[in-house]
Amino acid sequence: MWQSFIIAVQFLTRFPSFTTAEWQPRAVGRSLLFYPLVGLMIGLLLLLLAWLSSAVTDLLQAGLLLTAWVLITGGLHLDGLADSADAWVGGLGDKQRSLEIMKDPCCGPSAVVLLVLVLLLKFTALVSIVAAENIWALLLIPVISRSTLPGLFLSTPYVRPGGLGELLAQHMPRHQLKWLLLITALLVWFILGGLGVGLILAAVLVSWLLRMLMLQRIGGLTGDTAGANVELVEVVLLIVAASY
Repeated sequence: MWQSFIIAVQFLTRFPSFTTAEWQPRAVGRSLLFYPLVGLMIGLLLLLLAWLSSAVTDLLQAGLLLTAWVLITGGLHLDGLADSADAWVGGLGDKQRSLEIMKDPCCGPSAVVLLVLVLLLKFTALVSIVAAENIWALLLIPVISRSTLPGLFLSTPYVRPGGLGELLAQHMPRHQLKWLLLITALLVWFILGGLGVGLILAAVLVSWLLRMLMLQRIGGLTGDTAGANVELVEVVLLIVAASY
């Protein structure tokens, strides 16, 4: 279980793992069980930063929170969002071409525009959340967004052969993941009440819509589209929290 936790940390953040042990396929699959926990770690760090920076202006505090958020995750999901944007525009509806574009490390104009819009929306939503002193939402938004990934892997075929994503799909503990998602949803509801219900419903809706797009264009899930899912779910959750 410890190795699975370390794998989850490495998949979702830039935290050092301090281990060079070879990953076992079963441990990779079971790492999905720790995605909500890694999200909670990110949320706790954001809450700590919000407390430490409470004396500065709302605009500066929001900027610091967004910067820390990107640094903690290393822009991993933003990279997936950029690759997916390029693939959706440049793939012209063709599955194979879309998959090939996702592997291209170059960033096209569609990706740049979408990244700017997503970061701008996140920043403005964070300003509203900070101003309303509703920072407890920051604790659980990373949890909810990363919990959508086990849901995607449970419900969506993985379409890129080879790599770690295929190991996740092949070795994930399906029964335990279903219970994990239920327990996570109940805890979010218990902690945030009505806001928690709204965030969960928003996350499910956005993730379901993105899943439909993935199935229509490429027939399933890739690591890049999973990262795009995290980013787009997060921005919608921040908007919901800012509007609460």
